Amino acid sequence: MYKFRSMKMSAPDIRNEDGSTFNSEDDPRLTKIGKILRKTSLDETPQLLNIIKGEMSIIGPRPDLPEAINIYQGDERLKISVRPGVTGYSQAYYRNSISAKDKFANDIYYVNHISLLLDLKIIIKTVLSVLKNRNIYVSAD
Repeated sequence: MYKFRSMKMSAPDIRNEDGSTFNSEDDPRLTKIGKILRKTSLDETPQLLNIIKGEMSIIGPRPDLPEAINIYQGDERLKISVRPGVTGYSQAYYRNSISAKDKFANDIYYVNHISLLLDLKIIIKTVLSVLKNRNIYVSAD
């Protein structure tokens, strides 16, 4: 999967307790330009090449790291039965503000309810979420 580099070279891999990727507005691993790329989701635009190559879709569950399959439970493996997407249900409605388990549940919901109408809703909601800078970071509870 192609992305623009937004982190400094040799930045450590920091994970949340649930195994999801740590993200924060003041993440010291991000470059100055990387902060802008992440906030605006422009770091995802190179994935258009993945779509052209047929490796990804515009809409679908976000791809996980290969080792994530080891933490899938129950029907969570269904998410790999469809082509991964640049955006998906979780990204449209929650962006980065929910746990990995909630993202998995939303991915399964999407796989079980794929339709043109749902895809159109996801596209519209994604655009609005990015334009309004909503749900970029996990909220500290």
